[in-house]
Amino acid sequence: MSADPYGSAAEVLDAEDDLRTLIAPRPARHRPVDPSIARSWLLAPGTRPDSFSEMAASRADAVVLDIEDAVDPRNKPQARQDVAEWLRGGGRAWVRVNDALSPFWADDLAALAGIPTLLGIMLAKTESPDHVTSSFDRLGGNVPVVALIESAIGMEDAAHIARARGAFRLAFGSGDFRRDTGMSADAEAMAYPRARLVVASRVGDLPGPIDGPTVGNSMPTLREHSAITVSMGMTGKLCLAAEQAPVINEVISPTPSEVEWAMDFLSDFESRGRVVRDGSDLPRLGRAQKIEKLAIAFGVHPSS
Repeated sequence: MSADPYGSAAEVLDAEDDLRTLIAPRPARHRPVDPSIARSWLLAPGTRPDSFSEMAASRADAVVLDIEDAVDPRNKPQARQDVAEWLRGGGRAWVRVNDALSPFWADDLAALAGIPTLLGIMLAKTESPDHVTSSFDRLGGNVPVVALIESAIGMEDAAHIARARGAFRLAFGSGDFRRDTGMSADAEAMAYPRARLVVASRVGDLPGPIDGPTVGNSMPTLREHSAITVSMGMTGKLCLAAEQAPVINEVISPTPSEVEWAMDFLSDFESRGRVVRDGSDLPRLGRAQKIEKLAIAFGVHPSS
């Protein structure tokens, strides 16, 4: 690791070259995205094995096969079996499992343990660090756990949950949270729980949290809700239909003008010998480096 906190001159120039390669036109395609920065998390019902491959090929950054809320209790054994068989057959996805206090949790983890194509689990109704760690250990201690916070108890313990061994990211189960607390879906009412998850993620040194889904098929509403996600400091969003993923991806990604600004700032910073001129330079440098990283990962072109 370089002792220079800004990276070597060669590293900065290489990053600029990576960004400039994005200027050239290229065919549209799905870009694999690291789950630590994944924007769209598509929940796919575990009762529809015929759709698993289609969902996995969608524009969503991450696909989560759901054997919890999307499945009637009577159908959970079959859904669990179908998901495990699809994964063992080479399919790659995350799985939302039932909560640690449910009678289905242990069987869910037993069915998934040891499957190499399991990308991780989303643990429903997480309310304590032990829920995360117990799930992580049952899966062999090498499968990341997204802790879905869906209750007042879970929200109050969010910082401890974020620090739990095995915790990968936090996610907001906004619908169940509202049912538990009686709070409305208004942005003002949801500002507190969203901010608490953002702060908890920072305390736990986790990537930004994943926001709850937008219900309905209105793309303008989805765009508006995704903008709120970004304004609150969240870096991902659950979605309930594959058609929602491109909108979420676009809104959560840096804009072309932001990428152009980052390129210009980093080029200027390098040309003046990486000298910090005033108190605003370091925050702007951090922002430019973050935009640079995301632009490369998401394939965002500079505006010119």
